[in-house]
Amino acid sequence: MSKKIVAVNAGPRMGWNTETLITEASKGAESAGAVVERFDLFRLEKYTGCISCFACKKEKFKGHCMCKDALTPVLDAIREADGLIIGSPNYLGELTASFRALYERLIFQNLTYNMETPSCNDRTIPVLLIMTSNAPDTAYLSLVHNYQQVLSRFIGPTDVLISGDTL
Repeated sequence: MSKKIVAVNAGPRMGWNTETLITEASKGAESAGAVVERFDLFRLEKYTGCISCFACKKEKFKGHCMCKDALTPVLDAIREADGLIIGSPNYLGELTASFRALYERLIFQNLTYNMETPSCNDRTIPVLLIMTSNAPDTAYLSLVHNYQQVLSRFIGPTDVLISGDTL
């Protein structure tokens, strides 16, 4: 059975840097026999970041975001995937608001508030985080490292690809 990879573009421009790198990473996964499901966050209908309803903390819904909007199928696909590719351009020293909305919902649903077992995610998957920026590759290392640590802890082992000086 082939692996399923979810590729998420959190950038607005099709055919530009972030989208191109996600497409190329997806082609690499496909050449290794994976099936890639693609989501372009800027093409989705209305959605929000975490609304702090805490439904995902109830035993019945543990690890599942209960906020129903256009991110629901993205979160569901990631939950069933064997890997995740997610990319965002850097806007004003941060990843896009679209990325942040998905990131909040993806992480918070797995957060337990228990120091011994901080995540209820028992099915980790590898993640590739791509960030593009007009700044040098090294300009936002601490920002990307923080995302890498959190994604590794709550989703799965995370590798980072920074493509700087993109202009």
